[in-house]
Amino acid sequence: MRFSFAAISAAALIATLGLMPALAHEGHDHEPQATPVSGNIAARGEATSDAFELVAVARGTELLIYLDRFSTNQPVDDATIEVETPQGPAKATAHAGDAYRLDAPWLAKPERFDLIFTVTADGTVDVLPLTLDLSSRATTNEPGASSPARQSWSDRAKTLMQPAVLAAAALGFLLGLVLMVLTRRRGRGAVALILACAFALGPGRGIAHEGHENGDPKPLSLATGSELAQRLSDGTIFVPKPIQRIFGLRTALIETGTYRRSVELPGKIIPDPNASGYVQAAVGGRLSPPPGGFPRLGTLVKEGDVLAYVTPPYQPIDVSDMRQRQGELDQQISIVERRLARYEQLAPGGAVARSQLEDTRLELLGLRERRASLDKVRREPEALVAPVSGVVADGTPVAGQIAQTNAIIFHIIDPARLWVEALSFEAIAGSENASALTSTGRTLSLTHRGSGFADRSQSIPVHFAVEGDAGGLRAGQFVTVLVATSEQKRGIAIPRASLVRGANGQDIVFEHVTAERFMPRAVRVEPLDADRVLIAAGLARGKRIVVQGAELLDHVR
Repeated sequence: MRFSFAAISAAALIATLGLMPALAHEGHDHEPQATPVSGNIAARGEATSDAFELVAVARGTELLIYLDRFSTNQPVDDATIEVETPQGPAKATAHAGDAYRLDAPWLAKPERFDLIFTVTADGTVDVLPLTLDLSSRATTNEPGASSPARQSWSDRAKTLMQPAVLAAAALGFLLGLVLMVLTRRRGRGAVALILACAFALGPGRGIAHEGHENGDPKPLSLATGSELAQRLSDGTIFVPKPIQRIFGLRTALIETGTYRRSVELPGKIIPDPNASGYVQAAVGGRLSPPPGGFPRLGTLVKEGDVLAYVTPPYQPIDVSDMRQRQGELDQQISIVERRLARYEQLAPGGAVARSQLEDTRLELLGLRERRASLDKVRREPEALVAPVSGVVADGTPVAGQIAQTNAIIFHIIDPARLWVEALSFEAIAGSENASALTSTGRTLSLTHRGSGFADRSQSIPVHFAVEGDAGGLRAGQFVTVLVATSEQKRGIAIPRASLVRGANGQDIVFEHVTAERFMPRAVRVEPLDADRVLIAAGLARGKRIVVQGAELLDHVR
């Protein structure tokens, strides 16, 4: 039996349709993908009011209820929650540090449930209705439900007008011509027809790109029931309530206000000039420790304490002169001693006047003191004492070290009295509102002490005193000084912790748009003080923004 060209072409067309699934391979989306969150996490519903924000999550036959403050996202642990369920009213059980729980056997049905939650907390009663949709379970769990690996003929027919399909149609046409030639005989025609039909009805995965998997494509979204934070295709960040509590996310409602504009100045911590001092050697010499040893860094010392000794060295010529001087004094002392002895013998008989005897004694006493002073100079070093009370901030002397004249041996600082020196490119009048921000985020309250009248590297030094506790600060530590000016600016003040830097360098804040979704917003900010910045553009009043945990949100991918 011979087959017509029409039959052969039909077989080729069937084979072409069988190739459709093979043309779509991993890494190419030929159908619009669903939002990764929908259908891939536990079924949930949410409701909000002016006071509370509630999220209900279906876990098997149990309902988990997360209750937070609407404005701050602070979890509410001591509330009473009553729920109107399909089986009547029920009361949720509180668990400290975790979600409220409610036994819900009716969740086993794949239906749509309308629930009403009555929340009582801190004297506030609120009614929150929400809808929990579990109808998607019927199609997901149905045995005969279609999957991406099984495409119907109608689904394949929808792709006929795609470019890849047209190329496959041309390939099928050429295959039909080859089949027509091969089926001139009865046996070969039957075999060709059977092979074409088998090829069309097969799984259609014979043409796979090298390096790509030939099995079912892996889903790009999360598995069912998973609770992981993820960044969605529309730019929002989905963060389930359990993850929000792990991140410690807190929000605040923002409002527009008028504030004094601030300027940022580079600065560093310096000691108070009236509560610090240097220990220097007046003459060069060899260092030696006091009886208790050299004071260590950080040691508390008092004014007048001996910290080190300096023994000045003597040159050979100086030693020779000193020895010559000592010899002369010894000779004079011997002569005066003999004279005094004669005068003492003659004085009782009146041969020598009493006044002459006393003068000789005084002369001998002076010569002996001069001789003793020379010995003292060679033996006693110079004592270095602390000029003020405080701690040893700098200085590491070593026994036997030669100290040059005016060399700084120790630096004494009172840690409770510190200043900040800032550099400004314009004169700053006395300001009552000045603060400093350290690299660790610590805020310091400052009081203006004075400004320089001479430029220092094209800038003016400005001094501020640190008010309050100065513990943990050190001299030379760099800080950012913020000084309020008289100029008024209108905008939204937010904590500095709310601000993160995007990959493109743009400043970003995160808006809490729904209970479990956050949207990054690009903003333009100006400095306000050490704790806050001023949003000049990019955000409207009345929004909820993240004030704690923004850095963790920025790392969600």
